[in-house]
Amino acid sequence: MKYDVVVIGGGPSGLMAAISAAEMGSRTLLLEKGNKIGNKLAISGGGRCNVTNRLPQEELIKNIPGNGKFLYGPLSVFDNYDIIDFFENLGVALKEEDHGRMFPVSNSAKSVVDTLINKLEELNVVIRINTPVQDISYGDTFHTINLKSEEKIQTRSLVIAVGGKSVPHTGSTGDGYDWAKEAGHTITELYPTEVALTSKAKFIESKALQGLSLRNIALSVLNENNKAIVTHQMDMIFTHFGISGPAVLRCSQYVVKEIMKGKKEVKMHLDARPDINDEELLSEMVQLIEANPRKSVKNTFKGIVPERYLMFILEKNDISDDLKCGNLRKESLQNILKDIKHFLFNVNGSLPIEKAFVTGGGVSTKEIIPKTMGSKLTERLYFCGEILDIHGYTGGYNITSAFVTGRLAGTNAAYSAY
Repeated sequence: MKYDVVVIGGGPSGLMAAISAAEMGSRTLLLEKGNKIGNKLAISGGGRCNVTNRLPQEELIKNIPGNGKFLYGPLSVFDNYDIIDFFENLGVALKEEDHGRMFPVSNSAKSVVDTLINKLEELNVVIRINTPVQDISYGDTFHTINLKSEEKIQTRSLVIAVGGKSVPHTGSTGDGYDWAKEAGHTITELYPTEVALTSKAKFIESKALQGLSLRNIALSVLNENNKAIVTHQMDMIFTHFGISGPAVLRCSQYVVKEIMKGKKEVKMHLDARPDINDEELLSEMVQLIEANPRKSVKNTFKGIVPERYLMFILEKNDISDDLKCGNLRKESLQNILKDIKHFLFNVNGSLPIEKAFVTGGGVSTKEIIPKTMGSKLTERLYFCGEILDIHGYTGGYNITSAFVTGRLAGTNAAYSAY
């Protein structure tokens, strides 16, 4: 069987690519090795599907630290506002939440997936599930897709949209890297991003803080000179193996990159009260002490930070539960302040890439034409989505990259098929 365009991969970028190719009038085939398409889309945004982010372009790209600047070209053709229009024109009403995140009004990822599937069917895209690809033979006129069933499919243009190696239960198992190499492409080193971090710190191994969530803290990754590489002010949680939560996920790629350089541990800086500076917090604590000399330190400082975290800090500084404020030494007060504002601990790595939300590394963007997503090395070959060496923070940034690159890949694959 011969097609104008074949798209391999039924994730966000693959669905967009197949729709875009078919809208150009191409006879289009979508191949998916799993038993259904849209798996990764269905679990995005906690099952609500964060379809994009409506921040201005500069802010959008700042939130895609992994080669986000490559997207200036694609975004000049099809951007996040076009994604919003695309879905609303299909009847998916969207709403804006915090930090520009866009969700369907239905709060259901299924409604988004079903809408895309209906569009594919309307455009007569041939969808084949449970159809794994063995390898690809690239040719001058046709590319040949060799299925594991030994069937061969020929296509004029090919879009590879099979994702990275993170969240493998959705079908992203890194199959496409070998196919890209076969076409001459460089695969930059793969690593986990948007991933929980591991630590052998005593308080982690003793599970002293396991399950504790801290709201709106500032978490920093420090270099060897104790200077912040990056700081994120969001929530975090302590786990049995280390730390997780939004602030940790955003810091994780910087930790992983330091570990990749050969470091055994990386220092983290936690400020549990970034809303107030050291002098202001000290003044607040001194006023509380002076107003409550006969009250225990534990009860007096309750509310400055979550009680469980306060108890941890007091125990760390050998301050008993019943110590009265009037008996608190100045040095002990300074130590409490330091641990609230400047708590330091080491992490030694992350969970594996299979447990990460996003894959770092992939097909080198230096070998991709930005405004078409076409290969610079092989004609009529296109890449889109997470297989590319592009990665952002969670919050609608990765899915925006997937939809934008998928749109361009599908449209231009159709152009080049004729």
